[in-house]
Amino acid sequence: MMKISRHGDMNVDAKIVSNPEHLARSTDDRSINQLLNIASMPGVVGEAWAMADWHFGYGFPIGGVLATDVNWGDEGGAISPGGVGFDINCGVRLVALDCSKDDIPDIDRLGRRLNGRIPSGGSGKGGLDITERDLDEILSRGIDAMVDLGFAYDEDTKNIESNGVLENENGVSDRARARGIKALGTLGSGNHFLELQTVGELHDDNPHGLYEGQVVCMIHSGSRGLGHQVCTDHVRGLESKYRNRSGTWQNDDWGFEIKDRQLAAAPIHSKEGQSYLDAMNAAANFAYANRSALTHRLRQTLAAEFQVESKLIYDVGHNIAKIETHEIHGVNCQCAVHRKGATRARPGQPVLVPGDMGTASWLLEGVETNTAFNSSCHGAGRLLSRSQAKKVIDGQELKKRLESKGIRIHANTPNILAEEAPNAYKDVDEVIDLTTKAGLAKPIARMNPLAVIKG
Repeated sequence: MMKISRHGDMNVDAKIVSNPEHLARSTDDRSINQLLNIASMPGVVGEAWAMADWHFGYGFPIGGVLATDVNWGDEGGAISPGGVGFDINCGVRLVALDCSKDDIPDIDRLGRRLNGRIPSGGSGKGGLDITERDLDEILSRGIDAMVDLGFAYDEDTKNIESNGVLENENGVSDRARARGIKALGTLGSGNHFLELQTVGELHDDNPHGLYEGQVVCMIHSGSRGLGHQVCTDHVRGLESKYRNRSGTWQNDDWGFEIKDRQLAAAPIHSKEGQSYLDAMNAAANFAYANRSALTHRLRQTLAAEFQVESKLIYDVGHNIAKIETHEIHGVNCQCAVHRKGATRARPGQPVLVPGDMGTASWLLEGVETNTAFNSSCHGAGRLLSRSQAKKVIDGQELKKRLESKGIRIHANTPNILAEEAPNAYKDVDEVIDLTTKAGLAKPIARMNPLAVIKG
């Protein structure tokens, strides 16, 4: 753990889940500056955190965690769309199959079928056929609507963060709705994936009954164009309310000052703040539904190949802000906890950390010693930007190398393999070790890639 003491415009200290060696390999002055900037946000409490997978993002560093006091000032502390991100409630779910690799009749054929039946790429085409009324139900009721529509199991709901439903009045723009109605059950592109894995290293505490060699499926996707549009709508509206004066962005109506226009925020209890929270929750419900729809398609594809039982271990988001109560300096404080590229990690709660397509992913569990507003890392974290990775990595050579190791790769976008190559990311095992030593979570299982479906 590394600490940057409060100085200059910072209102709180900043903490980085790192050590000198890790920092030297992965430091990016822009992301460290972003961490210092968010430590100056109106109403911030506790500390500003960068998880071990931190890297440069929009306004907030990805891997950033920040809490603001809901009761600060006249209308509450800041709620910032940049502190959530454009892919609202992007997240990960883990589905356990009651089989080993040897029980699958033809793993290569299964990989091809999954690639054919799981729509991927940036277009959003190939989603489930739903009506406007269905979309209203999904935005309002999340996973409960998916159960009623026949796209989810009722028993899944207990294994989803917030039980897969966040309350809202469905204040989503027509443009956002139009981008979402055709995209339900699509994977997306970038670092999104569906991956068959095998359980490798198991730790003594294994509350989920996993066994060595068991096949599991990890799904990483979010709210697709609907969530992106919600963020875009509110970012544009809030950024227009700030003026640059001597290098500081100021809003006279609220008395807010921010260091970067991308941090544009509204008081939580203001009309603008409540409007964003409402639309964000609706988009989050769509993301829960999207991962459920992808699981539905996974189960259908599996059933066409062989008979196997499946169980949802957990589904957790990592681009979200939630109103929670935390103890700050010995006093309970109701906070808006922004987790951008960071996962909630309450004691006993599963935490899912995908690595890269050539190494491993992890199942962790939250612990009592967590002082980062019950938060943890969400992945390995980028070392190279996408443009840098494309310049130095040969995607086709990488595909051959991974397949020589028995990792089946299905990617529909030409540049995606280079952008998502293992050496474009930090070492996920090191990230997990740092997270464990910081007392944020404990390891349960390490999973190895078997077949990867990318956008």
